[in-house]
Amino acid sequence: MDLERRLDRAVAGTVGEVVTTTTLYVLAAGILWIAFYVLLRRRVEHRKIGPKHPDWPQVRRETLHSLRSILVFGSVTFVVLIAAGYGLTQLYGKVEKYGWWWLPVSFALAVLLHDMYFYWTHRLMHHPRLFRRLHRTHHLSISPTPWAAYAFGVGEAVVQAGIGPLVVCLIPMHGLVFLAFMTWQIVWNVFGHLGYEIYPRWFLRTWVGKLVNTPTHHGLHHERFRGNYGLYFNVWDRLMGTNLPEYPARFEKAAGGSKTLAA
Repeated sequence: MDLERRLDRAVAGTVGEVVTTTTLYVLAAGILWIAFYVLLRRRVEHRKIGPKHPDWPQVRRETLHSLRSILVFGSVTFVVLIAAGYGLTQLYGKVEKYGWWWLPVSFALAVLLHDMYFYWTHRLMHHPRLFRRLHRTHHLSISPTPWAAYAFGVGEAVVQAGIGPLVVCLIPMHGLVFLAFMTWQIVWNVFGHLGYEIYPRWFLRTWVGKLVNTPTHHGLHHERFRGNYGLYFNVWDRLMGTNLPEYPARFEKAAGGSKTLAA
């Protein structure tokens, strides 16, 4: 009976996760698509990162692959919830267990862990022996749209979903903080595939601009198929020398500037 209750809770939690993730994905991608590709397209044309405008077959492919990835994420969530039912994760429900101060700290740790996880798994998937098997589907979009945020093959979807179990096994985390973390990464992924630069042209000259990645950073990665492997921050690309040298100039162009920034 105990097993049956755990299975029921895991199924309910999985369904909730799939519905929540799908809703967030559709809302975030849909709002940005309508804003940048429909309503404001002419006004932001000078901020287009890639030379190619997406057609409907591309958008349909990106959307279907993303929805399939969400189902894969759901299967991983089911396993995590079963493990949580047996006390094998560090998810908890009472704030008092670690205190209110731990909520933002655990969120920040999850973001830093995800940034490191993404950089190294992403870079590994670009190895010639793994690229076609794992990462090729995502790179079908040379000029991605917001709908490409989760446009992965099944294998890559499993890899990307791996951050969930890693976070809840290594970091004591309240359930609501984990939900906030998942919302954060969905929204960031959608913005990263926007296809238009949203930051002002002076952004890379600031310390924040040197730290935080931009849509141009990831858009250039989709064009070149190499370099610019980072997710949230530009730290690992800087440390490992994998920033594409043309990134500052392309950012300046996409952000509406006429002068080229120094690399």
